[in-house]
Amino acid sequence: MTGHGYEIALPELNALVKSLGDVADALSALVVPATALGQLPPLLGTAPPALAMADRLSATAGQAGLTGELSAADDALRAYHRTLVTTLSEYSDLDEAVSSTLNAVDAVTGGHR
Repeated sequence: MTGHGYEIALPELNALVKSLGDVADALSALVVPATALGQLPPLLGTAPPALAMADRLSATAGQAGLTGELSAADDALRAYHRTLVTTLSEYSDLDEAVSSTLNAVDAVTGGHR
């Protein structure tokens, strides 16, 4: 757009959204090993303090801890990414429709609006 207003650089925005998708993929790749790690019982022995520490470590690594945090972050990032993709697609479609309409108006009016 020239003159007053702003210009949306769709290729650059699409590249940024793709990069965000790549980050989401990398985060998803961390969820599986974190889940497996959270399910492994720590081998600290059978003394009561060791068992208590093992329980705390399992909770920290499990669904209530690291695994849960990674899963929640993954879900939130994926939802945000989907929203961005949808918004960009809708904007692009609307931009094309408006451009087509304006071109049709120009064709009918000879460029005088």
